[in-house]
Formats: sequence, C-alpha cells, structure tokens
Amino acid sequence: MSKLTNKVAVVTGASKGIGAAIAKTLAANGASVVVNYASSKSGADSVVEAIKSAGGKAVAVQGDVSKAAEAKAIVDTAISNYGRLDILVNNSGVYEFGPLETVNEEQFHKMFDINVLGLLLVSKAAAEHLGEGGSVINIGSGVTAITPPQTAVYTATKGAVDVITGVLAKELGARKIRVNSVNPSLTETEGTHSAGMIASEFEAGIIAQTPLGRLGQPQDIADVVAFMASDDARWLTGEIVLAGGGLR
Repeated sequence: MSKLTNKVAVVTGASKGIGAAIAKTLAANGASVVVNYASSKSGADSVVEAIKSAGGKAVAVQGDVSKAAEAKAIVDTAISNYGRLDILVNNSGVYEFGPLETVNEEQFHKMFDINVLGLLLVSKAAAEHLGEGGSVINIGSGVTAITPPQTAVYTATKGAVDVITGVLAKELGARKIRVNSVNPSLTETEGTHSAGMIASEFEAGIIAQTPLGRLGQPQDIADVVAFMASDDARWLTGEIVLAGGGLR
C-alpha cells in the first residue's frame, strides 16, 4: 500500500517547478491532490493530466493565496471534491533579488503578501479541516542558512516562514497536527532558468559550496516532502529540513 493512500493534499503554487513535482509525487504515493495555481491554468491542467494518466486523482483550482477568500476557496476545493483534508503544502512563492538601494515598497509587499501572508491564510483555512495526523509542510528556502547578498527582502520572507513553522507546530500540536518546513537550496526549475540563475556564475558558486556537488532537482525536494507528509515522519514537528545537498 502506498504511504499516502486515502489522504487528501492541497499543494499551492503547483503548476510548475517544485510545486508540480510535489503534487505528482504525493499522488504517486496515493494521495488525492488539489493543484493550486495563480495564473498558469495550462500548467496546472498539465499536472492534473499527468497525475490522472498515472492512475492518480487530482483537480486544479485557481486562487491567489494572499487573498483570504481565495485561500479559503482553495482549501474548500479539497473538501468539496474529496470530503477531507490531511496534507497542506505551502509552496506558493515569489522572489526578486537586488542590492539594498533597489528595495522598494511594492517589491516588499509583493513578496511578503505571497510568501508570508499567503502561507498564513491558507494554513488558517486548512486548520479548520485538518484532523489528528494532519501535516502542514511549508516550503522555505536555504537562503536563511547562507544569507546571500542582494536577497534582503526574499530572505526575510523565508526567515518568517522558518519561525512561523515553529509557532504553528506549537499551536497545532495539541490537535496532533504536525508543521514542518522543507528548505531547498538552488533548484533547477523553469523559474530559476528564466531568472538567469542556471548556467551562470551564480550557479557555479552555489555548486562549489555544495558538498554533493550539483544543483537540486524538483524531485529531490518532492521526495522529502512526501516523507514529511507521511506517517513515517510522525515524530517530526517544528523542524526545518535543509534540502540542499549539504549547503550551509
């Protein structure tokens, strides 16, 4: 029996990259998955089709996690389609990089609204439905371990994710709901390609600092998330799992 059989999962920001890999991997392990997307309906539909073609169950739902009503609607999709919710993966996130002199209000609020407020709003909506054995997995970032230059706002949002993980683990622990964070280092995705991070001096510098000597791939992160979602990780909560090939 697959380790997530009869479980229902919501994955935010799952139309591509790490989120898509997580959705497919949870489904491959037996979960029914709600694939959330903000703008790429075609990407989300492609993920759903891949899951169904492999014999799994999935449905796509559009929603901006930073809007309370839409965050609730994402979670409600799990209940209306599958009758329950067991796993929430808060993967939605945006990033922009630049030196201190480029920081501005619009950039700050955009990243904090999605990366932090969105995580809180979806978690709030999910907490109404999660029961004993439920699992919330936040996708943080390895930047909090290395604090690279020109990432002040983004790293601040992911630092917030780290501490929120600890707080919610304590708040929800009495209900036997676990809350953990999986923090990838640089991972090869459509987004990191379009941002110019791949095949660059930046990539070479990251690889040089990584003991396992390569970039992360979405599947590397998805497999860790599937473990954290399962009962195999039943004694883990409030943890920050650095999924970065040893990068510190």
